[in-house]
Amino acid sequence: MMKFNTELATEYEKGIRRTLPSYDAMLRLTQTFFQSVLPDEAKFIVVGAGSGNEISQLAEQKPLWSFVGVDPAEAMLHFAKERLKPLPNNITLLHGTLLETELPVTQFDAASCILVLHFIESYDEKLATLKAIAHHLKPGAPFVLVSKYGQLGSSETELQFDLWRAYWLQQTKLTSAQVADMEQSIRALSFMREEDILTLLQEAGFTYPSRFFATTLFGGWICRKQN
Repeated sequence: MMKFNTELATEYEKGIRRTLPSYDAMLRLTQTFFQSVLPDEAKFIVVGAGSGNEISQLAEQKPLWSFVGVDPAEAMLHFAKERLKPLPNNITLLHGTLLETELPVTQFDAASCILVLHFIESYDEKLATLKAIAHHLKPGAPFVLVSKYGQLGSSETELQFDLWRAYWLQQTKLTSAQVADMEQSIRALSFMREEDILTLLQEAGFTYPSRFFATTLFGGWICRKQN
């Protein structure tokens, strides 16, 4: 898994909206989904709390929603703590992965795992992480997963890389060599085909997965824990 030190966390915070041009729209869609299916009081687990963008968006107009955010990068959690201080919500941020962290709540009303799965290399660890999320959810609880997806070398994914590359070259001042270096780091991440992600969700104990979001190399799925 990629290690986010302070420098890399800062660059991630600056670059996520260029890497994923519809990042804010994705968060709004996630917020809309949860608001449409949850009551005014709910407990969330956020796997990969990052710099707090997601919790900040979800907490908007929902002061009684509480959050437990988990992240293995202390530098990212530092950003999150500062960003989330003004919110009235009950927010707990824990350092570590979900597989190694003891949570203060046994069962949650909802969960999310956004832009995390592709940093986990092995299929078994991906599955274990999703099973752990399901374990901590109430039956029928909603879940949102967003990840890079595709099959490296396939014509479809390579066309998406062409678009991704062109976007960075047109919209930033980076050189072709810098974009090429960044592309190599992205190609080193753990991509999965959409059909394999759907199988993974079902194996972990989630039902009715449905893609709600897709932009170039990223996809998002909504589903629920099995009853």
